[in-house]
This record gives sequence, structure tokens and C-alpha cells, in this order.
Amino acid sequence: MRSIPYSLTLLIAAVPCLGAQTPSADQILDRAVAAWSKVRTARATFEQTITNSLTGSTGNARGEFQEQRPNKLAIRFTEPAGDRIVSDGASVWVYLPSSAPGQVIKRSVTDASAIPLDITGEFLTDPRGRYVVTSAGTAVVTGHAAHALALTPKPDTQAPFTKATIWVDDDDGLIRQFETIEQSGVTRRVRITSLELNAPVDRNAFTFAPPAGVRIVER
Repeated sequence: MRSIPYSLTLLIAAVPCLGAQTPSADQILDRAVAAWSKVRTARATFEQTITNSLTGSTGNARGEFQEQRPNKLAIRFTEPAGDRIVSDGASVWVYLPSSAPGQVIKRSVTDASAIPLDITGEFLTDPRGRYVVTSAGTAVVTGHAAHALALTPKPDTQAPFTKATIWVDDDDGLIRQFETIEQSGVTRRVRITSLELNAPVDRNAFTFAPPAGVRIVER
């Protein structure tokens, strides 16, 4: 009679192990795509670290952004204060007086080299068609347990990076952090510190009026 409860004990002990299996890269990616497909607007705060492997320099920034998919975006930096990136739906305005005083760069929203207008959607639009996707470990990001995915652009893909890593929240499937490596050798890591989805956004944030005396450089 002792063998029956002993067998049950072994069975019960095995159940948590089955539930703790590591999700595959495909499963993680599917969750992220499904979660972002439900998003129409986003408001968030972020921290950014840029590292230049050629110069050995590192720069930090922080700020907030509002997004109205598919092509309206407003990034306002609080550090360095005054820097802004705005997409009004037709043009992308890059105004960075901290590093390029006296000018603003204007690009078309259709310019593939412009700032990605969908902050995390850049990684989730046709990901299997555009990238080779592999697992890249786990981490805790701003208190959220997450699985990381490495994305390498396929040969015919136009992407503003040579490799990217995204950290997908284990609970809600949202991207909590991403890192890109650009052809110039610059590594950009952005951590989302707060995030509010499908909330009202300020329409005025998606307009940009060049300050008086600022030269407009169209590219």
C-alpha cells in the first residue's frame, strides 16, 4: 500500500517541472506580435544609453514619448532638455539643439533611414519575413521578468540596424527594453520605464514649428 502514495508524490512533484518549460523563440515572438497588434496609442517614459565602439564614448538620455500608430510620434527629451523628434504623419522633424544647435532635420515619413515611427513595432512588423529570430536569454527589466530575442536582418531587409535584441515581458508580451547595433558601430539601448497603452494622446504633440532662426535641412 505504500507504493501508491509514493507514486502520487512523484507525479505531483513532476507537474511544476512540466509547467516551467522554457518558451521557444517562436512562442515569445508570437506573444509579442499579438500584444502589440492591440495597441493604437502609447504614452511612455524611457531611459536611453548610446555607446560608440569607435570612440569609446557613452551618452545617457531620458524622456517621454507619445505615439499614435501608424505614423505619428512625439519624443521629448528631458535630458538633454529641449531635444525633440516629431513625426506629424507626413514629415519627421529631428531637432537636437544639444548636439546640433541652429538646425532641424526634416525627412519624409517614407524615408527608410529616418527614425522608426513605431517604437517597438519596428521589430514586430513581419518579423519572420524580415529577421532571423533566436532566443537570447532572460532578464528582469524595471521589475518585469522577460525573455530576450535576438533579431538579425535578412539580406534583403532594409533596417536601421545590423542586429537588435528585444526583451519581451513574460506576463503581457510587451517589449520592455530593446537594443540596436548600427552599422556605424553605435549601440543604442532603450529601457521603457513606464508605459500606458490605448490612452488619450495630445494631438498638439504631433506638430512641430521650427524655432525662429533655425535652419531647416531637408534630406
